[in-house]
Amino acid sequence: MSRIAAIMYDFDRTLSPKDMQDYAFSPEIGMPAEEFWRRCNDLMHANNMDSILAYMYYMVKMAKEKNITLTRDMFRASGKNVKLFPGVTEWFSRINEYGRSVGLTVEHYVISSGIKEIIEGTQIADEFRRIYAAEFYYDENGEAVWPSMAVNYTSKTQFIYRINKEVLDVTDSRRLNESTPEEKKRIPFSNMIYVGDGLTDVPCMKLVKTSGGHSIAVYQDEGGEADKLIAQGRAGHIAPADYRENSRMDKTVKAILDLIAANSITTEMYVDDLETAKKRIEKKEKKENV
Repeated sequence: MSRIAAIMYDFDRTLSPKDMQDYAFSPEIGMPAEEFWRRCNDLMHANNMDSILAYMYYMVKMAKEKNITLTRDMFRASGKNVKLFPGVTEWFSRINEYGRSVGLTVEHYVISSGIKEIIEGTQIADEFRRIYAAEFYYDENGEAVWPSMAVNYTSKTQFIYRINKEVLDVTDSRRLNESTPEEKKRIPFSNMIYVGDGLTDVPCMKLVKTSGGHSIAVYQDEGGEADKLIAQGRAGHIAPADYRENSRMDKTVKAILDLIAANSITTEMYVDDLETAKKRIEKKEKKENV
């Protein structure tokens, strides 16, 4: 049984109080965040577009109108402006240490519909083994011209399977779709925790929860969507978006890690017991056949 636990996070409103573009793009173009998102939604409805492709297109369009060059470096620099919930910066080292204390290696992943390069510019970027998020294709001048990866609420689930099977390269679809025996999967679903905040996280939450793993809905204001998610059986736990020590979130994740560790130990004991029993039966049958 794997002794690795994976914690997978949405980003906007899960680790950060607002959408990352509210910190890292709207100020650049001098447009209030509410107006930016209203225009993106209008574009989506008017053209029957995917919501992620709509906002990515609109970012490129507005940047051109404002004579702003969208580059990887520009996005990463703007990521430094993204605010985080209380305790997030200390969260990872503390949870990693707790995992080690119960015999687990804890890995952290982001699965977000936001911009990957902005997340890479945040102060917590190095805490993640992989950041899966929307990305742009950049031309020969290094300017963003077209989406190379759009991550919406349903396509998020592919990355959970990638983590499960250790097929982390997003261009590798062949190995991802091959049949893999359960014992060959690096991180079983039972060792997974998905953390999100709303309806766009439902497919991931439900996939992990119904497959034996754990899902946590975080909230800022008296439950909100989180209350519905747990009441409808989509999330297994809810907690305020407070990542400080001894917070509800801290206690919930540590309790789940205790459960994962205990399950790993008892599963290993079962496999041991099963092998011992088989050897005894085989030995007994050989004696009886002499």
